[in-house]
Amino acid sequence: MTVQTIVSPSGDELVVMSRQEYQDLLDARDHAASMREVAVAADTLTDAELGEYLAAPTALAFWRKRRGSSRTDLAAQLRIAEADLAAIEEGLRVEDITIYARLAALLGIRIEDLIEQS
Repeated sequence: MTVQTIVSPSGDELVVMSRQEYQDLLDARDHAASMREVAVAADTLTDAELGEYLAAPTALAFWRKRRGSSRTDLAAQLRIAEADLAAIEEGLRVEDITIYARLAALLGIRIEDLIEQS
């Protein structure tokens, strides 16, 4: 990185660098901030938990159990029938995105953690 320091007419020291070097610094700063957020907010899984996640019929099934919530309680909080929640959790039913958003909020996870990628 080639950096030059100059003094402005008001006496402030200014740093001069190429636009690309400046953009690289911004990108590095943003990446570092994102990694800090992930480290603080992310749920990390042990090998055993990862096995449970992969064995679960859906991500919802895993996260509900991980959070210690019963189907009965979660369905009541969502104001839907427990049978409907069971069908969603077993992958037999796909719901409106608003249900997944509410589920994510109730379970304290991101909606992306519930949506199956194909």
